Amino acid sequence: MALTYAQLVVAVSDYCENTFDTTDMNTMIKQAEQRIYNTVQIANLRKNVTGTLTASNKYLACPDDFLSVYSLAIYPTSGGNYIYLLNKDVNFMRDAYPNPATTGTPKHYAIFGPQSINENELTFIVGPTPNSAYSAELHYYYYPESIVTALTTWLGDNFDSALLYGTLCEAVTYMKGEPDMVKLINERYVQAIALLKNLGDGKQRMDAYRDGQVRIPVS
Repeated sequence: MALTYAQLVVAVSDYCENTFDTTDMNTMIKQAEQRIYNTVQIANLRKNVTGTLTASNKYLACPDDFLSVYSLAIYPTSGGNYIYLLNKDVNFMRDAYPNPATTGTPKHYAIFGPQSINENELTFIVGPTPNSAYSAELHYYYYPESIVTALTTWLGDNFDSALLYGTLCEAVTYMKGEPDMVKLINERYVQAIALLKNLGDGKQRMDAYRDGQVRIPVS
């Protein structure tokens, strides 16, 4: 069953037999979404962007909505094969490539730190320093737009149980609900998340040709 923002607000209010302030309701929904998106890595949390590494510049800006890397690859702007860079930390980069004037085809990258223009966003550092211009293709994780502003989302359309019980967990906590009710709602949330993990961390990462069909042992 699909669940829109308006339907979610009504459902939470009905379950709790309480009318919440709009600001409080929106906060609870966003907290539930954040918890869900950091519990299960569903394919809908991935995005793909392209950029450019310029010669003699070892830094590459992250997208504004960047959370974490799925993969980073480069290829010559004039055309050529993809080269997937290996993730390292900044200490490794400084030790392996101590002289930024030494250039070559990048092999490694690390999350360097905040951008100089926008301190709220991050920057990649690559090594060695590019010897020419390269196109970069980044697959990364991000937070989709909240149902609070989008009104409909993939999560609400496809896994309304996780969104509903996640929001209810926040709501009963906000209301300082009875322990037995808190326990019941949390159990329902855990069950919904287990089903979502079966999809996001299971079925979306396999197919029947390579992995075979899912089987339950027969006793």
